[in-house]
Amino acid sequence: MIAPAGDPERPRGSVLIVDDEPTIADVVARYLARAGYDTRTAADGPAAIAAVAERRPSLVVLDVMLPGFDGLEVMRRLHEGAAPRVPVILLTAKGEEADRLVGLRQGADDYVVKPFSPHELVARVDAVLRRIEDAPAGEREPLRFDGLEIDPGARRVRVRGGEIELTAREFDLLHFLARHPGQVFSRDRLMDLVWKFAFYSDTTTVTVHVRRLRAKIEADPSMPAWIETVWGVGYRFRAAP
Repeated sequence: MIAPAGDPERPRGSVLIVDDEPTIADVVARYLARAGYDTRTAADGPAAIAAVAERRPSLVVLDVMLPGFDGLEVMRRLHEGAAPRVPVILLTAKGEEADRLVGLRQGADDYVVKPFSPHELVARVDAVLRRIEDAPAGEREPLRFDGLEIDPGARRVRVRGGEIELTAREFDLLHFLARHPGQVFSRDRLMDLVWKFAFYSDTTTVTVHVRRLRAKIEADPSMPAWIETVWGVGYRFRAAP
């Protein structure tokens, strides 16, 4: 569990900041430290991998453009293997929309566009880690449908008998929709209820996450049985595909 803000004895979690610009890395580290996080920094791709291997962080704030190898390659390596995935928030330049979309498809949990407000980045870190904490008591029971099982306690999903890997955000989106079968949610509403950011103006990330979920859980993603698109409105979950 993440310690409450302001607890001087227990850090709220550990964050690795990976950026080759020392000023940005230092500012981000200081703001996160003030918010109660244990922070470390790395300046390139190999150093980031080494830092994670030495001590697994709760979350990585990761610049896309890095020496050695880029942030997308760092994220790919972090997500390899059977260990629980490390949540990642990407830092991208304003003109790197393609990198942002690729990053979301490859498992990034969020992204922040440079130049950014350190206060906003802290809020994003808070939100991502909050979603990974234990679900409220009323939301811990496994959800079982024909061919699909969602276990919020273990944060595991089984489709047609086989376990599949989801990012933290993918799991939260699927779990939320499955807890409200038949109900239609707009992208703006999903940003508010799942991402916990009502002020988002770019809801493309919802579309990307739905596409990734369909690729992982649907027998035929081009004809989804579980997560339906309600054209002009949003998305809904079907309890009986």
